[in-house]
Amino acid sequence: MNFTSSEENYIKAIYHLQQADANVTTNELAAELQTKPASVTDMLKKLKAKKLLNYERYQGFTLSNQGKQIALGIVRKHRLWEFFLVDKLKFGWDEVHAVAEELEHISSSLLVERLDAFLEHPKFDPHGDPIPDVHGKMESNRQVNLIDLPINKKAEVCAVGSQSTELLELLKHSNISIGTKIEVKKKFTFDHSLEIKLGNKVAFTISQQLAQALFVKPL
Repeated sequence: MNFTSSEENYIKAIYHLQQADANVTTNELAAELQTKPASVTDMLKKLKAKKLLNYERYQGFTLSNQGKQIALGIVRKHRLWEFFLVDKLKFGWDEVHAVAEELEHISSSLLVERLDAFLEHPKFDPHGDPIPDVHGKMESNRQVNLIDLPINKKAEVCAVGSQSTELLELLKHSNISIGTKIEVKKKFTFDHSLEIKLGNKVAFTISQQLAQALFVKPL
């Protein structure tokens, strides 16, 4: 069954919202997609008619098993395209999200599997998010938030909590990317900022907000 780009955007948005909260409300979805609750209600009726949603009155809604499989397929395409754009076409990791949003709607499963094979089956996208395999299975990161990393414990940046252009631009400016070796040297109680060290470079301070957007894998 083929779906419109709009239907796929809704399915993917519901999937992402469900990661934080099992039941999704109309208002949450409207805010996520920056649209009116009335438009959301119309689309939810369509998706429910196609058996992609479970809905309980006053409880919100969740994706059905079929809906979840479709969502994972869209996420798979999006993250594979992001990997391709960064790894093969040398886009910056802060430049690929919008392009991948367009490419994720290509419906050819043969193209997606050829792309996956061409890229040698990557497990994570350029932002450290896991790429679902053809069965929707994903590897989990053994990650902690940078805020929770003990002082003087060596770690490696493995994911970012947001893909906003502003955050990725700041990380680029600070020479922080996936795979960067990082150490917390001091935690300041006044504003919860951190002094960090990248490899053997001079230590510098980052804000609590930036630290909370970084996930690391202790080494």
